[in-house]
Amino acid sequence: MPASDEPLPAQLKDWFNEARHRHLARELAAVAPRFETDVFLQLTLDGLDTRSLMQRLQQCAVAAEAALPGNYRQKVGVLKKLAPRIGHEFVAIFLSDFVARFGSEDFEFSLESLRFFTRFGSAEFAVRPFIAAEPERAFATLMAWTRDPHEAVRRLASEGARPRLPWGLQLRELVRDPQPCAVLLEALKDDPSLSVRRSVANHLNDISKDHPEWVLDRLESWDLERESQGWIARHACRTLIKSGHPRALRLFGFGEAPKVEATLSLQPARLRLGERLGLQAVLRSCSSRPQRLAVDYVIHYVKARGQTFEKVFKWTLVDLSARGEAVLEKSQLLRDFTTRKHHAGKHRVELQVNGTRLAGADFLLKL
Repeated sequence: MPASDEPLPAQLKDWFNEARHRHLARELAAVAPRFETDVFLQLTLDGLDTRSLMQRLQQCAVAAEAALPGNYRQKVGVLKKLAPRIGHEFVAIFLSDFVARFGSEDFEFSLESLRFFTRFGSAEFAVRPFIAAEPERAFATLMAWTRDPHEAVRRLASEGARPRLPWGLQLRELVRDPQPCAVLLEALKDDPSLSVRRSVANHLNDISKDHPEWVLDRLESWDLERESQGWIARHACRTLIKSGHPRALRLFGFGEAPKVEATLSLQPARLRLGERLGLQAVLRSCSSRPQRLAVDYVIHYVKARGQTFEKVFKWTLVDLSARGEAVLEKSQLLRDFTTRKHHAGKHRVELQVNGTRLAGADFLLKL
């Protein structure tokens, strides 16, 4: 989703703090004289501390529905007046959530409202229930959006239909059969907007997790010498390349087994959470011909009960000269995420080149 220019708070959910809700109430009252400020604030502020980021966003939509006068279309009309006054792309997503939550019975009007709102805060989550409910009807609209003059609307055509959009409703029929997405992706593969092309790449990467050959069939028909299509294809295949998928590697010239001697060293060998791990890889060619190499590294994270799970990280692409040598360096901050919690113990790191693991080293993590 598009990022806001506002600095990140200590917790993302604080984008919807008390001050934000009071600001929204003032702006709503300014564009809707019969707006019930007290109702809006009671519904948003009571229990605020217990709600997650998305729950706060959704509660804004619920509170707006309760506090605004009129029917569904009249309330959307007020929210359209509010949209340019919000000034925060993520907060403005609640406008589209309002449409998804209360507009399912007014299909065409609701989709047109999402087309309007997505210019202020992405409607990628909100359009998905409409796709799930009436896919043919929704895809006809999405196809029209691929020709919209506003890049946020064109991006929505791709982003909203991603089968496995993070945080979004999974579109199970598209996970099973992504064919309806093909026409959208073909229409956008040369889009002048980087944000649209990035969405197309992420969309294809989603599909590659379930249908790698479907994705590769299409990319092999593209003109990868064109900057736009080549960039999309490389990013679309990042998961396949990191997993060492032979056909994906061949598509980008990394199909041959690497003829190199490799070493991997880590510094420091012992570190604590919050510190940086330094990696250095040395690749020495054993070939009399140049080689194209896709270099990744794999960290085997220790789990709570002592087992490990691995995650592959993209490092770089290398054109290694005949009998040449390349020294690669990078660092990685070890810190917890909502999706990954670190545990103390010995962690293995492996160097992967063209899908083949060539070297490894260990580090000890202390909490």
